[in-house]
Amino acid sequence: MSVPDSSVTIIGASGALGFGLAVRLAAAGVAVTIGSREAGRAEEAGARALAVVPDGRVSAMENAAAAAANELVVLSVPFRSHHETLTHIAEAMRAGQLLIDATVPLAAAVGGKPTRMLGVWQGSAAQQAQELVPEGVGVVAALHTVSAAALEDRAHPLDEDVLLAGDRKADKARVAALLDRVDGLRCVDAGRLEMARITESLTALLISVNVRHKAHAGIRLTGLPDTLW
Repeated sequence: MSVPDSSVTIIGASGALGFGLAVRLAAAGVAVTIGSREAGRAEEAGARALAVVPDGRVSAMENAAAAAANELVVLSVPFRSHHETLTHIAEAMRAGQLLIDATVPLAAAVGGKPTRMLGVWQGSAAQQAQELVPEGVGVVAALHTVSAAALEDRAHPLDEDVLLAGDRKADKARVAALLDRVDGLRCVDAGRLEMARITESLTALLISVNVRHKAHAGIRLTGLPDTLW
């Protein structure tokens, strides 16, 4: 396992998943930089996070500045904003950084059902991201099966796996070292970045399951070895 990064940027932390991740990581001692299209919205999300984790290290910036602030950058935005956001922050990113893409191309992005997926020419949102970031910036798809509501509710115990898809094992190990700091999350290597088309679609499946059972279910794989990284 890699030594965990001590800081991370979360683009889209005003949304449920991004905010929940910001709170959980801040509580685990990670310095979190929140990014939003407007600095004011980022500051509002930062203030909300500090209200939940008063001793957390949380800062807030406009997206491009936030993307440049840390080596790890989480992207958690609706798919309708995915291309525009990446195009904007790509100018501020540099080789050696790592983008953790949690975006899912749900049909809800264009007014359809949240249990349906949109087709993406590149195969997945994460593969689209890899085409848009500068050369030398890695992309790992993650967090598609983690309930935003469960993540945001710190009183809710987590017990689920995070499926990581990426082309470099070292990048996935680095993401795992960060996310494993959140109690109840276990990161599992799900293969190359092309597997993101499957892990992203699991979001639609879980939405369908959770609506029917009024739950916040995640995914837990069985039969894996005790040591994964």
